[in-house]
Amino acid sequence: MKVRSLWWAARTGGEPPFDTAHLKVYYPAKAEHTDAERLTGVLPADGEHAPYPVVVFCSGINVGQDAYRWLAAEIASAGFVVVTFDRVAELFGGQVGITPGVDLEAARPETYGQRPTCPTIPAVLNALEEIDLLKGVLDLDRIALGGHSAGGTVVLQSARFFPGVRACFAWGTHTMVATMLGWPAGTVLPAQVDCPVLLGVGGRDGVIMGSSDRYGQQGAAQDPVTRTFQEALSGPDDLLATVPGANHFMIADPVDATAARAFLDLTPESDPGAARRAYADLVVSFLHTHVRGDGASPADAGAPDADPSLIDVRRRPGS
Repeated sequence: MKVRSLWWAARTGGEPPFDTAHLKVYYPAKAEHTDAERLTGVLPADGEHAPYPVVVFCSGINVGQDAYRWLAAEIASAGFVVVTFDRVAELFGGQVGITPGVDLEAARPETYGQRPTCPTIPAVLNALEEIDLLKGVLDLDRIALGGHSAGGTVVLQSARFFPGVRACFAWGTHTMVATMLGWPAGTVLPAQVDCPVLLGVGGRDGVIMGSSDRYGQQGAAQDPVTRTFQEALSGPDDLLATVPGANHFMIADPVDATAARAFLDLTPESDPGAARRAYADLVVSFLHTHVRGDGASPADAGAPDADPSLIDVRRRPGS
């Protein structure tokens, strides 16, 4: 299936100029070899298999959306419309950078679970309906949310507030919360999800390890991703996928060494390209099962052909 992309923008609230997300929308396309295509480079959406479920992917802090192009294109080629975005706004403490948009007040003890921590998500979904090229080919009743690092965290803290979300997936993500927000040390927040979740993590994630003091973690405490799978999630179809030799930025290609916190990461001990392929296959299988409804059975969901030497897929005991 041929994949093309287009650019769009969404108003996200806040003070200008930090009130806009710039979207890149990947969609299944069909070349008609017209003069308009030749002159503009714009191909129409492929209507044969429409409408297409929608996947919104939230970047990690200070990671540009182009780092996830490989994954977005892979998912789109499997019959989805995929949206990534860059939003430059305040992070915390007066810093400005790329962020999925985090409502920190919604993550405090007195308010958590009452509203999404990522108000950018509905703004992005609403903006998709404005794109003439995609009229009639979007299925906004079948949505998946994905994310990397903090982008995955806000997905897990927000998904149930958005109708149509059928599945979530994330890499290098957990719901252990910073003590600066008023939570006791080591607190893992319950995920705000009503759908299956795929958590992916590398065995050499130096960024999560290097952030442990944010959460009041001391010494060799159990890793936050495993704790999130065990304590924050409870669905029978949830999956924990570990790539032993991969690191936090495996999912980002290329890694921008001038931004974010890639300097904290550990050197991978497996081929990053092979790790990305294994994870992408897993994500596509998971989405076909739980969003399109045409993949494996729920009992076998999530890459039944996954190479166990590359990726270890764990299900909840008894499921």
